[in-house]
Amino acid sequence: MTKNTLLFYPTVFSEEDGAVNVRIPDVGASTFGSDYQDAVRMAQDAVGLMLEEKTDYPEPSNLFDIDLEEWESEENTKVIIVAYDMKEYRKGRSKTVRRNISIPEYLNNIAKKQNINVSKVTTEALEELFFNE
Repeated sequence: MTKNTLLFYPTVFSEEDGAVNVRIPDVGASTFGSDYQDAVRMAQDAVGLMLEEKTDYPEPSNLFDIDLEEWESEENTKVIIVAYDMKEYRKGRSKTVRRNISIPEYLNNIAKKQNINVSKVTTEALEELFFNE
């Protein structure tokens, strides 16, 4: 498992009946799009939904180890590496929630005097804890 928020997963694209089906085996996600650009956007959303509340992500498979499913033919299927940016996904989808926290009074007083946004500092500390090695 990895903590990096920029992920690169082999992604299976297959064209069928004017649509592009997408499968991301490493995260167990699948979706489709009207064309390749739409299919990539949909794949990024699907991976985001699957991993949004995770802190460790599945290791990516080797591109050449991906097996096609029975409905995917070599003629209409491509397997390529797609970048999935979990930090950007979360930034665009996450709302702010109110949380009460307890800190020592002296730290609160120092933060007030220096105009430090305690919520921002707390968010940054949690991101460092969960997503940076």
